[in-house]
Amino acid sequence: MRAGLTSLLTLMAIFISVRCATAEQPALQAPRTAVAGSKVVLGTSGSGKASLYIVGQGAAIRREIQLGEQVSLSSGDLYNAGRYLVFLVADGITRSAQFDLLPSQKTAAISFLAKPSRLPVNVDDGLSGVVYVFDAFGNLIVAPQQASFELSETNGAKQTRRAITSNGVAWVRMNSAPKAGPAALLASVGGVTEKRIVQQVAGDPCRLKMTARREGRNVILETDPVRDCAGNPVPDGTIVTFTEASGSREATVDVPVKRGVARTTLPNPPNAVISVAAGIVMGNEIRWSDAQ
Repeated sequence: MRAGLTSLLTLMAIFISVRCATAEQPALQAPRTAVAGSKVVLGTSGSGKASLYIVGQGAAIRREIQLGEQVSLSSGDLYNAGRYLVFLVADGITRSAQFDLLPSQKTAAISFLAKPSRLPVNVDDGLSGVVYVFDAFGNLIVAPQQASFELSETNGAKQTRRAITSNGVAWVRMNSAPKAGPAALLASVGGVTEKRIVQQVAGDPCRLKMTARREGRNVILETDPVRDCAGNPVPDGTIVTFTEASGSREATVDVPVKRGVARTTLPNPPNAVISVAAGIVMGNEIRWSDAQ
């Protein structure tokens, strides 16, 4: 009888010890996701003191806590988007959890690239704009956002394009304007706007024409104002080539455009064909004789 009672008391003691040990086991709860800039709350259970570690994305935080209480992390503690690991250490027992810190959905800054910064007029899809979208903590906002692009031309005309970001990036292509001059390219996302200035220059010379006149023993060659096909003056420095062919002799001179025209002097040939060109664009020919 006494042996049976002893065994029963022993079993009860073991049962009570197991229940107490189970009740005192520490536990850790973490949300699946949180948003940068908001409070992150971690839950704990058990009793006694413990050490809490949060590691990830350039952050390493340690806190001494009381089990059974909630632990609040402010935006100043965690703000870089990514995955974080949480470890709870108490009396040699370790519990772990993880959560993802997501970027805020509010646009705070954009990075805007416009290329090229200088291009000819009348080029279809010649201008590209790319925008990257960030929250207040510098996290790339990967959720879709609407981006607007606007090209304001010197004559007051405007081109507009819209795009939806993909993984934080949106891009468009736009036509360069028909008129040379600076144009403002704006990108807007969530009320944040950035501007870039694009210089649009004249295209290749078009309808090139020259005149010739005698001056003493020389011939003065001069072009009309050199313009592209849209009527824009080509920039000074554009090379114009004059060629004088007389029998088996040929003389060539390259002249830069100055103040809109190209001008040069050649010896007065007895009989010659004088031509003018700029790149692949040919101008008129003049048949010159000594009698002129």
